[in-house]
Amino acid sequence: MVESSIGGVVPLVKGEVMRRIEGSSVIRDEEQEGVGIAIEWELDRELLCPICMQIIKDAFLAACGHSFCYMCIVTHLHNKSDCPCCSHYLTTSQLYPNFLLDKLLKKTSARQISKTASPVEQFCHSLEQGCDVSIKELDTLLSMFSEKKRKLEQEEAERNMQILLHFLQMLRKQKVDELNEVQNDLQYIKEDINSVERHRIDLYRARDRYSMKLRMLADDPIGKKPWSSSTDGNFGGLFSTSRNAPGGLPTGNLTYKKVDGKAQISSPGPQRKDTSISEMNSQHMSQSGLAVVRKKRVNAQFNDLQECYLQKRRLLANKSLVKEEKDTDVVQREGYSAGLADFQSVLSTFTRYSRLRVIAELRHGDLFQSANIVSSIEFNRDDELFATAGVSRRIKVFDFPSVVNEPADVHCPVVEMSTRSKLSCLSWNKYTKNHIASSDYDGIVTVWDVNTRQSMRNEHGVLIFSRTEPSMLVSGSDDCKVKVWCTKQEASVLNIDMKANICCVKYNPGSSVHIAVGSADHHIHYYDSRNTSQPVHIFSGHRKAVSYVKYLSNNELASASTDSTLRLWDVKENLPVRTLTNEKNFVGLSVNNEFLSCGSETNEVFVYHKAISKPVTWHRFGSPDVDEADEDAGSYFISAVCWKSDSPTMLAANSQGTIKVLVLAA
Repeated sequence: MVESSIGGVVPLVKGEVMRRIEGSSVIRDEEQEGVGIAIEWELDRELLCPICMQIIKDAFLAACGHSFCYMCIVTHLHNKSDCPCCSHYLTTSQLYPNFLLDKLLKKTSARQISKTASPVEQFCHSLEQGCDVSIKELDTLLSMFSEKKRKLEQEEAERNMQILLHFLQMLRKQKVDELNEVQNDLQYIKEDINSVERHRIDLYRARDRYSMKLRMLADDPIGKKPWSSSTDGNFGGLFSTSRNAPGGLPTGNLTYKKVDGKAQISSPGPQRKDTSISEMNSQHMSQSGLAVVRKKRVNAQFNDLQECYLQKRRLLANKSLVKEEKDTDVVQREGYSAGLADFQSVLSTFTRYSRLRVIAELRHGDLFQSANIVSSIEFNRDDELFATAGVSRRIKVFDFPSVVNEPADVHCPVVEMSTRSKLSCLSWNKYTKNHIASSDYDGIVTVWDVNTRQSMRNEHGVLIFSRTEPSMLVSGSDDCKVKVWCTKQEASVLNIDMKANICCVKYNPGSSVHIAVGSADHHIHYYDSRNTSQPVHIFSGHRKAVSYVKYLSNNELASASTDSTLRLWDVKENLPVRTLTNEKNFVGLSVNNEFLSCGSETNEVFVYHKAISKPVTWHRFGSPDVDEADEDAGSYFISAVCWKSDSPTMLAANSQGTIKVLVLAA
C-alpha cells in the first residue's frame, strides 16, 4: 500500500516539475527577448546620425572615426571646420564613404520592415527580392486568398445587415412613436371639435334668444323705455350701437371723434324698430367679413398656430385638474380643456390685429441741431406723460393726450431738462409719478424730479427702477459692474462684479431681489441680490451680445441680441421657451402682456405674439422729407419702442428723430 501510494504521487510531482521547467523557460525566453530588445535599442541608437538624430542615410566616415549622413556633414562643414562630435579639425576632403555601415543599415531596415509589415507585404517583398516560388505554392496561396476574401465578404455583408436592421428598428420605433403621437393628437382634436361645436351651438341659441327679445321689445312701445336701460346695462358687451361705439374701440381709452346718438334714441317706435333690425343685419354682415379676414390670418400662420396648439394641448392633456379661468371672455364648459382654452386665448389675440395704424407723429429734433437719435422713450406711471432722451443731451417730456388729439406739425414738450452728455437710457419710477432716472454715455446716473427739475447724481450706466421697491434702482456699465442704488443715499448699496461688459439690466416685476443682466458674453445672468457670489442661473443661446432684457410676466423673460434673434425664457423653470428671428439686428425692445415690439436696422417696427415665432405685423418708417432714392435713407433705423400699459398703443422712434404713435388695428 505504501508503494502504491508513492507510485500515485510520482506523476503529480513530475507534472509539477514540468510546469516549473516550462515556466522557467518562458521566463528565460522573456528575459532573452527583453535583452534582445535592449540590444536592438542600443544598436538603433548607434545607427543614428549625431546631427539630424535620424537613421543615417548615405553614410560617410570622417577622419576622426565618426559617421554622419552625407548631406548633414557637408552642410555642417560649410559653416564650421570641425567634427560635431569631438570638435576635431575636419574638411570635406577628409570624408570617405562608409560602405560597411551602409550595408548594415540596409539589412537593419529590411529586418524592421519584416517586423512591422503585414504577411502580404512580406510576401511581396520576398518576390521583389527574387525569391523562387513554384506553381503549386502559388495555387495554394491563391486558394487561401480566395477563401480569405470570401470570409471577409461574408463578414462585411453580415455587418451591413446588422447596420441596416438597426436602422430599420430605429425607424420603426420612431414611426410608431410618431403614430402614437398623431393618434393622441387626433383624439385631442376630436374632443376639442366636439367641445367647440357644443359651445358654438350654445352661443347660437343665446344669440337667437337675444335677437328675439330685441325684436319683441322693439315691437312693444310700452316696453321701450325699460328695454333701453336694460339692454344698455346687460347686453352692452354683446352688441355695439352707435351710442357706445367709442367705448368699444380696440384702441383703449383714446377717443378721437365723439358720436352723438341721442337723436336715434329719442326717435319714434317704428323708426327704432327699423333701425335696430338694420343695425343687427349690418352688424352681422360686418362680423362675417371680419371672420373671413381672421380666417385668412389663420391660414397664413397655420404652421406656427398648429405648433402652438399641439404644444399647449399635449402639455396639459394629462392633468386631472382643469386650470381655473383666467380670462373672463373664455367660457369654461364640460370637456373644454385647459389647453384648448389657452390656445383659444392665443388665437383670438393673434388674429385680432393685422396692421399698425399711425394716429400721431412728431419730430423730436431741434431746428439748430442735426443729432436727433432717440435712444430711449418711456411712459410714466399713469401713461399721461412720456419722456424721450438721446444724443441731443436733453430729456423731453410730452403730454400724451395732447400729442394724440391736437394736430400740430411740431409738438412742444411740457418739460425739458438739459444734461452734459448724450443720454442712453430712461426709467420712470412706477410709484413716484414725477421721478425719472437717466443715464448718459459718461456713466452718470441722474434721478430727476420732473416738477422741480432737481436731481441727484450717481455714477454708472444703463439703469432701471424696481417695481416692488420704488426707492431702489439697478444699473450696469462697461466697467463690468452691476450696481444697486437707493434714492435716499448717494453711494451704491450693492455691487456685482462680472467678467464682461453690461449691456442691459432689469428688475423682476414681482420681486425686489431678482435681477436679469444682459452681457457682452452672449449670456443672461439671473441674480438674487441676497447672494451675489454666483448667479441663480445663466441663460445661454444667443451668439452675440445681449442688448435688451424685458419681463412679460414674473416668470417670462424676453431678450434681444445683436445676432438678430429674440428669445423667450422661463425664469422659474430655467428653460428656453421660443426663438424669434429677424433679417437685421433688433434695436429696442418693449413688452405688453402677450405682445412684444422691437425695432430693426431696416427702419421697421415689428410686433410679435409671444406664442408665435413670426411677426403679427410690422410698420416701416418713412418721411416726406426723405427721398426713397436717397443713399442715406437706408441708414435709418428704429432706435426705441415703448408700449402703453395694457393697451394696443405704442410709441416708436427712429434715428432720424421721428416719433410715431402706433396702434394695433384689425
